[in-house]
Amino acid sequence: MYTQLSSTRKLTYGAIFIALMAVGANATAMITIGTVPLTFQSVIAILSGIVLGKRTGSFAIIGYVLLGLAGAPIFAGFAGGPAAVSLPTFGFILSFIFTAFAAGWAAENFNRTRKGYTAAGGLGLAVNYVVGTLYLYFYLNTVGAGAPLWGTAAGMVPFLIKDILLVIFAGGLAYQLQTRGIIKTEKKNPSAA
Repeated sequence: MYTQLSSTRKLTYGAIFIALMAVGANATAMITIGTVPLTFQSVIAILSGIVLGKRTGSFAIIGYVLLGLAGAPIFAGFAGGPAAVSLPTFGFILSFIFTAFAAGWAAENFNRTRKGYTAAGGLGLAVNYVVGTLYLYFYLNTVGAGAPLWGTAAGMVPFLIKDILLVIFAGGLAYQLQTRGIIKTEKKNPSAA
């Protein structure tokens, strides 16, 4: 279980992860596979959940999504505004909320080792790809020309390879943050309900 952060620290860390998501969306967005930009958002959402915990981490990502929908140009390609909902990749933007929650939950319940943090990141990444790919599949079959689910999933492979490597990096980084006291943990109280 994570120690309680003060409200001020939660707001500060949440704002930092909102900024990191905006930077991660655009740091390499000029590199694309097809029409889809490469971003670092998946790993940042995972780290948000691991570092801040499931609630604060997912609330930080909710803040990022709401800020982007309000018009701030913080989505990939410096996009923003309500029109982003009509993008085929908007499901991935939404999935980052669930990604942070899943990674945070796993980090709170798995062993706090490099492998445990990497597994937490892997769970977050799985949620990211399931939600994002299903949204893309429904988008393509509702608005687009249509595509089979296997074809939509196969199109995610190049991104998945990059993200698996980043999850391994994130597991090591999270472990280093813990050893330096940035991720603070405490023993679960067995008498607590």
